Amino acid sequence: MEYLTQYGMFLAKAVTIVVAILIVLGAIANAGSKQRKGARKGHIKINPLNEHFDEMRDEVRHVVLEKDELKATYKLEKKRSKAEHKSKKKHKSDMDEGNVERKKRVYVLNFKGDIAANAVTCLREEITATLSMAQEQDEVLVRLESPGGMVHAYGLASSQLLRIKNNKIPLTICVDKVAASGGYMMACLADKLVVAPFAMIGSIGVLVQVPNFHRILKKHDVDYEIISAGEYKRTLTTFGEITKKGKEKVQEDVQVIHDIFKKWVKDHRPSVDIEKIATGEVWVGMQAKEKYMVDEIKTSDECIVSACEEADVYEVEYAIQKSFQDKLGAIFEGTIEKLFSSWFEKSNQNNFY
Repeated sequence: MEYLTQYGMFLAKAVTIVVAILIVLGAIANAGSKQRKGARKGHIKINPLNEHFDEMRDEVRHVVLEKDELKATYKLEKKRSKAEHKSKKKHKSDMDEGNVERKKRVYVLNFKGDIAANAVTCLREEITATLSMAQEQDEVLVRLESPGGMVHAYGLASSQLLRIKNNKIPLTICVDKVAASGGYMMACLADKLVVAPFAMIGSIGVLVQVPNFHRILKKHDVDYEIISAGEYKRTLTTFGEITKKGKEKVQEDVQVIHDIFKKWVKDHRPSVDIEKIATGEVWVGMQAKEKYMVDEIKTSDECIVSACEEADVYEVEYAIQKSFQDKLGAIFEGTIEKLFSSWFEKSNQNNFY
């Protein structure tokens, strides 16, 4: 038993050292990459999703269908392809004559948000590229995933989506996992908001939290001075004393932002009972639909596959060239994430079934 205890302690120390080394190396790599980000530029990548799904279907066919069935299927598709080619030639002729009617296009964008909404850097470029081609008959579909974060950051991300609506392009937003707080601030802009059955939706609230070490400093006779101009230049700080007046001011500011958030949601989803949903609570997709917070229960995969049946669908991505430091940092970040995910899974495996 003593041997197992010692081994467990050794293993814990070893894991701690490894994680610490990874964190330090990852920080160094990320610091190097941040210095270069301002100088690097990206480029737009367009992925035709119709072709992607056709290729997958063909791979399945070659395994599932018998030779005769496969031959008959290709023969039928060849006939259909000729008809489409003929239609395209007529379409080109119509365009030459001034008739610009064409098949609908759907542009798919992806937004995976963190606390600072850093993905807006790529989103703004993707929207700019999309709006250079999209017309009112087309559609923009955004796959959105975000637990929320900083108010100003998600305000900017939401403003980018408004550019689509201001150009009168139909906007569909799909949420497979989570759109909470700032994520829902973005999602509620959709002309059609589609979510998976168990996606987490809501958290219409505002939060400010600041750790305060003033009493620890005071206990050890350490002075901390703040020199500022303006009565409310500083209210709550990490090391300063928390005063009643400062706390009341922060509460007032939080309430103002919450009221603006509620008005934003109500303006874009007038069917909701804003006082009932703006409590900071989170609901799963099926509950959110009952509260008129979303329009339809469906996954983004279903939406995209369905779109491919009636439109030309393109995934638009703004790709930034990654440096060696970026790649190294991503490796370390992924390793740390896997370590903690594995630990969390093992520690909770007896609690969830």
